[in-house]
Amino acid sequence: MRVPLSWLREYVDLPAGETGRDVAAKLVDAGLEVETVEQLGGGLKGPLVVGQVLTIEELEGFRKPIRFCTVDVGQANGTGEPQEIVCGARNFAVGDKVVVVLPGAVLPGDFAIASRKTYGRTSHGMICSGDELGMGDDGTHGIIVLPPEHEVGTDAIELLQLVDEVLDIDITPDRGYCMSMRGVAREAATAYGLPLRDPALLDVPAPNSYGYPVKVDDPAGCDRFTARTVTGLDPDARSPIWLTRRLQKAGMRPISLAVDITNYVMLELGQPLHAYDRASVEGTIGVRRAEQGEKFTTLDGVKRTLDAEDLVITDNSGPIGLAGVMGGANTEIADSVTDPGTGQVTGTTDVVIEAAHFDSVSISRTARRLKLSSEASKRFERGVDPQAAAAAAQRTVDLLVLLAGGTAEAGVTEVVAPGAPRTIAMPADHPDRVAGMEYGRETVVRRLQEIGCDVYGQDELVVTVPSWRPDLAAPNDLAEEVIRLEG
Repeated sequence: MRVPLSWLREYVDLPAGETGRDVAAKLVDAGLEVETVEQLGGGLKGPLVVGQVLTIEELEGFRKPIRFCTVDVGQANGTGEPQEIVCGARNFAVGDKVVVVLPGAVLPGDFAIASRKTYGRTSHGMICSGDELGMGDDGTHGIIVLPPEHEVGTDAIELLQLVDEVLDIDITPDRGYCMSMRGVAREAATAYGLPLRDPALLDVPAPNSYGYPVKVDDPAGCDRFTARTVTGLDPDARSPIWLTRRLQKAGMRPISLAVDITNYVMLELGQPLHAYDRASVEGTIGVRRAEQGEKFTTLDGVKRTLDAEDLVITDNSGPIGLAGVMGGANTEIADSVTDPGTGQVTGTTDVVIEAAHFDSVSISRTARRLKLSSEASKRFERGVDPQAAAAAAQRTVDLLVLLAGGTAEAGVTEVVAPGAPRTIAMPADHPDRVAGMEYGRETVVRRLQEIGCDVYGQDELVVTVPSWRPDLAAPNDLAEEVIRLEG
């Protein structure tokens, strides 16, 4: 799990001077395995600014396409005159806003920028790609084309959030809740003795009878299924910079706005989600076991043969998703397409959002048998908080409305199998006896409450385990929590 420090600070007010290494040391003391702390933008030096392409001249006589461009960079070059730049990329046009690095700057890798003669012209800087700025995979490897609202001359280092620290944490099987910013933030808050701003604390409307129809035939495999619908999405809406940068820093490639939002919420809350193109879903959404030998084509275009143990998501036409692992090609969110004649943009405008909780053993077996590990299956295998499904669906709805201009339908579907909170009885001095030292009841209760437990009783404690900790099942598990936090 890659955790950008700037994102972590959104949930915990870490001391202003704390570095990534300081935070890593605290988390290691609490029992997490922080592999590395990556310094993003190390050595980066401006000027790096927003520019607007004014002219493009195609240079002839070279083995590859070369363009001589003039770019408005405002007053960033000290003169206000257009900047002359030679560039070989072709994914931008006159009028586009781009990222320009000027002479005197230094890019990642100690790459100093200076004016230089090339292809018979003098290039005073560069028009930059994401790779050159160390931004991670954006799926294009071309020049960064910015949204038109950004002003010429704006500092692109701040705009693109190029300077940050990222903690890379190896999540062990018993720490599945830390495969989310929410989970790591909870550990950081406990380690520093600071309050947590829990991103899952959202106002969620109550389930009602006019949500999208859902039928769960296997409640043991799927004990919770939340469905929400958002209509009227702008198919031409694009993910904002803050969203794509957080995905990239977390190691995920931006794809499209609806998909990016579901990935973002998964990283934030730990709940995998899936968005279906409602126009492609036929009738009731169902959850059942696959028929032995049933065929299904996943999002990656591979036709797979299913086993009777596999959980599938279905509609009236058959399987539309491999539960907890990967969606199907037949209900995929459609990319926006612009008609060259009319300029009209078409694509997915209505989506059904799935936030469900699946049996970890079932998902693990399916992913391993099909050799199809996904970000979703990694989380379900380790245990996902079932109580987070409704909040994750709401967060997705809110972002789709905010960023894609959609309208949230009033219908809320929640299919929930009956269940009771898990409780563990434990003598208050059990952690003392396990560790061979005296903590005392007050310390034991405080530490268990910090990890989200409700604790009652005096000499004999009754501990209600939080929904996001399926690994806590016995008194020794609770003792381990006290010992790792208290020392």
